[in-house]
Formats: sequence, structure tokens, C-alpha cells
Amino acid sequence: MTEKDMITMSRREAKRLHILLQALGKKITQDEAAAIVGLSDRQIRRLIKRIRIEGDEGICHRSRGKASNHRIPKKIKAKTLKLFQTQYKDFNLAHATEKLSEVHGITINDETLRLWLNESEISYKKRKVKKHRQHRERKAHFGELVQIDGSHHDWFEGRGPICVFMGYIDDATNTVYGHFYDYEGTLPAMDSMKRYIKRYGSPQSVYLDKHSTYKSWAEPTIEEQLNDQRPMSHFEKSLDELSVEVIHANSPQAKGRVERFFKTLQDRLVKEMRLKGIKSVEEANEFLKTYLPKHNRKFKKEAASEADLHRPAPHSRELDRILCIKEERTVKNDFTIAHNGTLYQIKEATQAQKVLVEERMNGTLRISYKGLDLRYQKIVKKPPREIPKPMVLIPEKKSVIPSSDHPWKRPYKAIRKRSEQTLAVP
Repeated sequence: MTEKDMITMSRREAKRLHILLQALGKKITQDEAAAIVGLSDRQIRRLIKRIRIEGDEGICHRSRGKASNHRIPKKIKAKTLKLFQTQYKDFNLAHATEKLSEVHGITINDETLRLWLNESEISYKKRKVKKHRQHRERKAHFGELVQIDGSHHDWFEGRGPICVFMGYIDDATNTVYGHFYDYEGTLPAMDSMKRYIKRYGSPQSVYLDKHSTYKSWAEPTIEEQLNDQRPMSHFEKSLDELSVEVIHANSPQAKGRVERFFKTLQDRLVKEMRLKGIKSVEEANEFLKTYLPKHNRKFKKEAASEADLHRPAPHSRELDRILCIKEERTVKNDFTIAHNGTLYQIKEATQAQKVLVEERMNGTLRISYKGLDLRYQKIVKKPPREIPKPMVLIPEKKSVIPSSDHPWKRPYKAIRKRSEQTLAVP
């Protein structure tokens, strides 16, 4: 049998052919055939006419075996593959197609790019198989729960210093926020929280890991034990004052949304900053002002409820008072206190035995007693310490015990008589 005698058709076309042959044999009407195959009576008449003229081959689609009229030109295909190999080789396919459209004006589907790469045997970044995790339902409201974490990564790929991205993601909507810092610590955490609150408001609760910045590992004091309290970090104390509930995750997988957010940024944001030539924390934070809104437009989800549970942001001064490091210090007799290895002189008399020292995010220091600010001055040079003069030790005299015949032990009359005898000797 030659290839000319073979007819290639799909299962759907074979089914249609069987029904149309029944209509041609007058076993069913054309209206019944149209209802069975789901086509209009006009299309049924056209197919029956083609089958009468061409035979069974008339049921096959006319464009089979022909190139599509919407095919992408070979020049565009070659240019796309060249750009992928030179600029976007480590991009994932979805990100690569976005940049091809945004920068080079080449609009293709990521599946089309995948087929081209496989056809040309060009390697590309593939998704890893995910491990099974138990699903947790999203919160229903925007601002009900916000996951927070810091991501340590070589964000500038060697062009700049190693830094930390403090990231926030809303559990209900995937709305993200973040800021770059030199390190992950209490003050960066407070500064990022202040920026988030000024942007969206105070959330109902936050989901954190057990980093020492977010959870205190100190032993409870006697006072805390008596009050049935646990030790709290400075960040926890600030959130408690803001009436924000703190929930600590027991594993990275428990706060999977923020972890996946970091994975996305480490893939996409790193490459975006590479294309812009960004190499410093300041430049990166400026770039985030335009990048994060675009990211939210692409990946944001609709919450189950329209209500926004963020509370209005307090005044900036109030936020500065709450989001700071607060510690008690003892006032010495000379009205000085010691803080972080530095002495501070209080300029006014006070009955306070202990004062509250607030270390603000802008580097300033505030000393107060019962809510009232105390004027103070930093002691740059410590007063010279008085060195006591060495004591001169006088050697202790040994007591001399006189012998039994010592004159001190003789009677006075005997001593006088003996003296007279001595004088009488010529």
C-alpha cells in the first residue's frame, strides 16, 4: 500500500465521517447529524458536499500539512535564540519572554520558546520537582497576617556588598513590600516595619521565624516569672505596644509564602538589577520603588473578603517612640548613667534611681523618667581616676622579755645597795 492510499485523520474527524456517511445514506437527516456532531446545518451541508466530491478525505482539515499563516518568521526565531543564549540564559522561560517583549519587542509564548530551545538542543532553567507539603488555607482579609523575614543573598552578584533584603508578604493577597539593609538586626527590622506601616497600616498579626532579632532566648527574670511573662526581644516589645500579634514559625516551610517570594526575587530581581547595573544598597532601594509595584500587579491575588484589616498608621513621632530599643539604666550618685560603654551626665537633679534610655532608629538617644525627658550630656573624656597613695607600713617592734636577773626585776633596795657598793670601790 502506497502513502497516497492512506488518509490521516483525527478521532473527532473519524467520528464526524461516520455520522455524515449515515446522513449521505439517508439513514438520518442532516439536522440530526448537525445536532450529534455539534455543528451548524450549514457546515454539515458543506462537509457532505466535499465528501461527495473528494471522498472520505474531504472530512480532513484543509490546512493539514501546511505551514500556519500565523507562524513566526525564521529571522525572529533566530534572533530570539541568540538573545536567549547571550543575555537570558539563566532566566526562567516566563521571565525571559517578559524581557524579550519589554526590551526587544519580541512577543512570544513561553511554551513556544521552550519548543524552540528543545528543537535547537539549547539548555535552559527548569523547575524543580516540589516536595509534598500540607496545604494551609490563606487568610481571608488583607492585613490579617503578614509574613516577614530577611533574605541573605549576593544580590549584586559581586558588583557590590553583601546585604539583606527585609521582605513582607500579605498572606491573603500576596502583596509584597521590602527594603535592603546592610545586616539583619533589630534596628533594620524596626525601620522596615515603620516603612510598611506608613505604606499600608498596622497589620493584625505577623508571622516570623525564631531569629534572635524576633524572639528572645534569654532566661526569664524573677520579675517576669512572678508576672507569668516570657522574655521578649526589643522587636516583640514594639509590636506588642502596637497591638500586633507575633506568631513564630517552627520551620521555614511553615512560612512558605515569604520563602517562595525570596526565591522569586533571587531569580528575577537579581537579573533586573544586573540589566540596570545596580551595585549599591541605595541604588537598589531606589529601584524597588518601581519594581515592587510592577511585581504586585503581576503576582497579586484577590482576597476572599474585600475588607482591609490594616489599622491606620500612628503619627510618625509616635512610631519613632514605639519602634526603638528601650532599656533601663541605673542613675549613679553623681547623676551619670552608663549605656553601651559610654557615660552620660544628667544635667538636672532627679529622684529617679532608674531611667529609661531609648535608642532611636536615626541614631539619637532619649533619656526619660516617668514619661518626662531629661536633659543630658555625653561625657567624651572620663574624669581621671584618683589613685590612692601607697601606705607605708611601719615594721612591728618585737617585744623583749627581760631575763630573771635583769635590773628591772630586782627590788629597788637591792639595786640601790649594789650601786653604793660599786661607787665605794676605790
